[in-house]
Amino acid sequence: MVRKRGEHGVILLTAAFFIVFAVLACNFYRISYEGAAMPASYTDHSVTIEAGSCQGTIYDRKMRPIVNAEQQKEAVAVPSALDREKTAAYALDKESFFDDFDKGQPFVFPCTDKALEEDGLTVFSVPVRYSENQTARHIVGYLSDGSGADGIEYAYDSLLRGDLPQNSVTYSTDGFGNILIGDGKKVFRSESYKSGVVLTLDKDIQRICEECGRNIDTGAIVCADIKTGDILAMASFPGYDPENMEQALRDSRCPLIDRALYSYSVGSVFKLVTAAAALEQGLGGNMYSCVGSIDIGGRQFNCHKLDGHGLQDMSEAMTNSCNTYFIDLAQCLDIEKYRRKATYLGFGRENYLCAGITGSGGVLPTCDELSVPAELANFAFGQGRLTATPLQITQLTCAIANGGRMPVLRLIKGLTADGSAVSGEKSPQLSEVMSSEDAEALRKMMILAVRENDNSKARTRKISVGAKTSTAQTGRYDEKGDELCHAWITGFFPARKPKYAVTVLIENGGYGNDAAAPVFRRIAEKMADLENEK
Repeated sequence: MVRKRGEHGVILLTAAFFIVFAVLACNFYRISYEGAAMPASYTDHSVTIEAGSCQGTIYDRKMRPIVNAEQQKEAVAVPSALDREKTAAYALDKESFFDDFDKGQPFVFPCTDKALEEDGLTVFSVPVRYSENQTARHIVGYLSDGSGADGIEYAYDSLLRGDLPQNSVTYSTDGFGNILIGDGKKVFRSESYKSGVVLTLDKDIQRICEECGRNIDTGAIVCADIKTGDILAMASFPGYDPENMEQALRDSRCPLIDRALYSYSVGSVFKLVTAAAALEQGLGGNMYSCVGSIDIGGRQFNCHKLDGHGLQDMSEAMTNSCNTYFIDLAQCLDIEKYRRKATYLGFGRENYLCAGITGSGGVLPTCDELSVPAELANFAFGQGRLTATPLQITQLTCAIANGGRMPVLRLIKGLTADGSAVSGEKSPQLSEVMSSEDAEALRKMMILAVRENDNSKARTRKISVGAKTSTAQTGRYDEKGDELCHAWITGFFPARKPKYAVTVLIENGGYGNDAAAPVFRRIAEKMADLENEK
């Protein structure tokens, strides 16, 4: 077939058009792919590379970082402007450095403090989120997929990881995206990590409690300022490693549980509440002769001293931790007023600290339940259905040591924008839960419970203390048939002018005086040393 003049030219032109289109499409795809693979953003002939991750800081009450407490160096490298071997000397991981360097695109690498800046190398100081020996682990919480999953990290996730400006370096580029080193660079060093949340914790006291409780298998320690209710330390045992959550989940001791927030059988510490109710109802002068047991409605309740303590008053019964004295005393009380007193003192009520951190309300028997003589007898010395948290017991001790004025426990002091000034700080909230005279009587009882008890392991020569121990029965038994008991102690110091309330709980720890009291004593001694250093 003979083509008309000009048809060959049209065909050739069309073919050329498709060839040029295909080449341009391939180049466009290549450029798009390479741009997506680069750790930088290109706009208006410039490229910006970010280094590190700036997250807000969690501070203690003295504005000392609890997280972000340490710094590490990270560098932004532009391979085309650097000597490969010379720069590699700064890298902490040389293998990864060489892999990234050979790709030819700007990249970020961890470096030593000796790294020197030049046109193609920019060094930043970047906060390390968690230290190797991270303190206040259960309070701080942990992250999951870059977001707060527990503790303060969860409660203040949007504040700590909002749209915070990051460290960055920006270079000019030519039309092909190549970095123009000769045009200089713009470096932004972010201080956004200085913003964050300020806790009432004292970093030194928190470490003291963690150190003194390091041999506790499962349990908790709480320390609070008796006048403000500020939680100065709140430690739970065992701890866990946020970098190895799988191991924590496999641990039968459930280390992710914050035991300061969980409720347990209380035991003899609750005798302080029974005594407070009796003082309020005018029965502070009650005398009783302990013979080692008492019959209540046909059921026999034993004292821990099977041959009895003999005739004693309330203070002596508190020192001796005499069960039968307080069982007999409870039978004389107005049940409704007795239970109301326990409510005023914080039992049966949650301790809200912040979102996701709330102490259990525990179990406070109803008046109907307490109308059963045996249940009332158990209640009198902290057994039966009654349960409470270490937070609640600490709050009780604060009320006694603070002249009858009980503070609301708090963990959050306020917020900060610059790591220096605190905003949103609220005044302490206190309520009068007993008369100053009744509080003074209980305070003296707790002092004598240590001073007049030759066997007390809470006593120390460094500082005077007041305290009450517990050995709380659980109704559970080990393989040998021995009942498991929780060991408690709660107390305050210095005895004459109390400043601190401390509660120690050791799950299945046995006797309070044997297991919990020595921990309390060590805390008091180390805090006394801390005071003397000021």
